[in-house]
Amino acid sequence: MKTILTPVDFSSATRGVLAVAVELAKTTGGRVVLLHAVQHPVITTDYGLTAEVLQETLAINEGAARKQMAHLEKSLAAKGVPVATRLVSGFAAGNILEQAGKVRAAYIVLGSHGHTAFYDLLVGSTTNAVLKKAPCPVVVVPPERKKKGKKKR
Repeated sequence: MKTILTPVDFSSATRGVLAVAVELAKTTGGRVVLLHAVQHPVITTDYGLTAEVLQETLAINEGAARKQMAHLEKSLAAKGVPVATRLVSGFAAGNILEQAGKVRAAYIVLGSHGHTAFYDLLVGSTTNAVLKKAPCPVVVVPPERKKKGKKKR
């Protein structure tokens, strides 16, 4: 059974990514492994976060992510697709590449948020990092285009 690793960040891009992953899974007789990387909080003050506050923040973020992953898992299972979930901690790109090896991914399906080149220069692009080092084919789902409404006359 082919494994389709599908990293999700719960953004507006997630719906499109899941649609492509489900279609690919059904076409190949595969399963979807949903992956979410809980990122550590960014410390932006001179005082930083105490270890206690940091652990509490991580626990809250992980709890929220678990709920969202359970919802997505249930949604995909209802569509007749075998699905598993993985929740990891840390930066997305490294975790995606590591998990691709662990689950022996046949494909990685992930979204592109369509940030500007300047944003990618400053922050880095998860998609770009995965494309450069992925051990399997990568399907990049572009952001959904907003449909322009027709004006009534």
